[in-house]
Amino acid sequence: MSQILSNFYPLAGRFNKEKQHVDCNDQGALFSTAQLNADLSLILKSHLDPQQQNHLLPVDATAADGPTHPILAVQINRFQCGGLAIAACVSHRVVDSASFSSFLAAWATAAETTGKLLIQPYFDHHSYFPAENPPPHDDGPDENIIAERYVFDSKAIKKLRQRLTTSEPPLSRVVAVSTFLVQALLRADITRRGKPRAALMGQLINIRERTVPPVPKNAFGTWLSGSFLDIAAEDTAAEAEGGNFPALASRIREATVQGVRDCARVLGDKEFGRKLLVDNFLDASKKGETEDCKVIWCTDFSKFGDYELDFGFGKPEWVSVAVMPLMDYIIMLNNRSNDGIEAWVCLQECDMQFFRQDKEILRLSAGTLG
Repeated sequence: MSQILSNFYPLAGRFNKEKQHVDCNDQGALFSTAQLNADLSLILKSHLDPQQQNHLLPVDATAADGPTHPILAVQINRFQCGGLAIAACVSHRVVDSASFSSFLAAWATAAETTGKLLIQPYFDHHSYFPAENPPPHDDGPDENIIAERYVFDSKAIKKLRQRLTTSEPPLSRVVAVSTFLVQALLRADITRRGKPRAALMGQLINIRERTVPPVPKNAFGTWLSGSFLDIAAEDTAAEAEGGNFPALASRIREATVQGVRDCARVLGDKEFGRKLLVDNFLDASKKGETEDCKVIWCTDFSKFGDYELDFGFGKPEWVSVAVMPLMDYIIMLNNRSNDGIEAWVCLQECDMQFFRQDKEILRLSAGTLG
């Protein structure tokens, strides 16, 4: 890792919260090892409780805002059977998941090619977005967040797709799963509160190669926009009475398609670009601070190819995420066989007890999804 960190130099610096930039002072990343008195098979067969997985991390999964907090931290966990678990975390203020995945791919490639760097990051941000002072915003971690992992194998994906009418094109795995989980979240919210309220679904979109001119695929940093879908209170009430999977799936798909289209205007229209990259997120956060609207975030990690990474020990048996202090968050990852989705749902503990008892979630867990 030390051989490629100089190419990904912001990861060796420290985030300056007051000035909102990275001090590239070469303090370095945190790298540690740990010995576990357990067999890796215990994790692979039964999977750790999501809350326990964070013990494999070298630091807490919180904001790296302090002057001594590393932006990148990695821990190699060695099991008594000889197996390994590589646990890594990075500050989302500095890079997005695509950039982090690019770094991991570069690290793995360098390990296979004795240090030769084949993936070069691109850092010329200012030619696209001149620096300006961002608006004040407190996006500190939410407390009492727990996570649950839900597995959608190929059979479950097929059953979700069959809920659409035959005249519509097949749903992607991500849209099928996000529709299913959003419906369950809306039902659980009504059950807990005793009445419906409006909702906003935000989906994160990678703008790389979608702008005009195109931002390079290997652009390093945070290059995210979002699509946002407003759901009226009367529509959330309909979800509690059985829901309309095809209608919601179509709306989610249309919002995503429009969000991707909007990326083409980000660079050519400064006002529109700021609205897409900054203001929409601030507005969504403000809505989430009220009791009148439930804001649900979805992000897709399924296309990063993490199961192809080989650090010299073979390709991974399982790729997962840690429990992050993010409220009402759905994170979707690919499965090892590349035909399903592993979804991680992060909720406040008071909401999770209602979500896990939702009728459809119980069917999914029991393998009887219809």
